[in-house]
Amino acid sequence: MWIIASLIFLGLVCLLVETLLTPGVGVAGILGLASMAVAGWYAFTYHGSRVGWIVVLIVLVLVAAALVFALRAKTWRRFELDTEIRSRVNRENEVLRAGMEGVSLTRLAPMGTVRFDSVECEAKSFDNHMIAAGTPVEICRIEDNKVIVKPSNA
Repeated sequence: MWIIASLIFLGLVCLLVETLLTPGVGVAGILGLASMAVAGWYAFTYHGSRVGWIVVLIVLVLVAAALVFALRAKTWRRFELDTEIRSRVNRENEVLRAGMEGVSLTRLAPMGTVRFDSVECEAKSFDNHMIAAGTPVEICRIEDNKVIVKPSNA
């Protein structure tokens, strides 16, 4: 009887691994179902019809219970990430305005790093042409948190 119990337990573990760790129809799910089928076959072959039907009934009840447990909403809430990201990106754009002047720290081809006073940020050349490092630049506009610059006349 311990062989049957072990096969059923192995089948449930494989089905849980398939459900929780490797979703889809994969090796773990197929092994789980095969293990439970072998438990039923073993019970019918070596212990008779009565024990075989009892094992099949136990397997069906356990699979149904596992399915109900897996489909409950509270079950999946334990696994979901519920933290909120409160940080912000590109906060330097709040202090930058059109017309500010700075210097390119890296080559803009067409993107690169630019410094305006104490703020360093990524900027884009307004006409997609290269701007050499060390060139004075001026902010043309800021759109979608992207700083667009052109070479300054100063």
